[in-house]
Amino acid sequence: MKRLAHILRGFRDGEAGNVTVEFVILFPIILTMFLSTVELGMLTVRQTMLERGLNVAVRDLQIGLTENVDHDTIKELICDYAGLLPDCDNALKLEMQPVDLRAYVAMSDDIDCVDRAEEVNPVRTFTNGQANELMILRACLKFAPIFPNVGLGRNFGKDANGDAIMFAVSAFVNEP
Repeated sequence: MKRLAHILRGFRDGEAGNVTVEFVILFPIILTMFLSTVELGMLTVRQTMLERGLNVAVRDLQIGLTENVDHDTIKELICDYAGLLPDCDNALKLEMQPVDLRAYVAMSDDIDCVDRAEEVNPVRTFTNGQANELMILRACLKFAPIFPNVGLGRNFGKDANGDAIMFAVSAFVNEP
């Protein structure tokens, strides 16, 4: 018994391995924070570029730089101006509708994004407005998180393919 007490006392007094315990406890926390920071940074860049692409494309529509405007033209403009969005042509879906200022009806809260598993995705609602009509344009983009199973990437709302969504909305008045 004395021998066991002596061994336990020696184990209690020894300092070998202290760093290992601290490392095992803190390393996963620090790694998760680091990976979440990278994920948040890329999310911010993508969101900013989506909003920039949408706003510059809408500005082109407002001042009439683009002729014969249709869904595909606006989508191409947004993707060209956004630049850093991965697979933008296939992952971006647009919805545009006129707004009556006297009887305002908001866009649906049900955001319909592209399902990359489907080959054909019909245009949801895309109505070209008349002169002096207020239009709302919503762009929805699906993207794959960088770290889908760690930290922030795990908490994104994802579809069956593991893709998360982001969207941007812009309003403009059709100039005559």
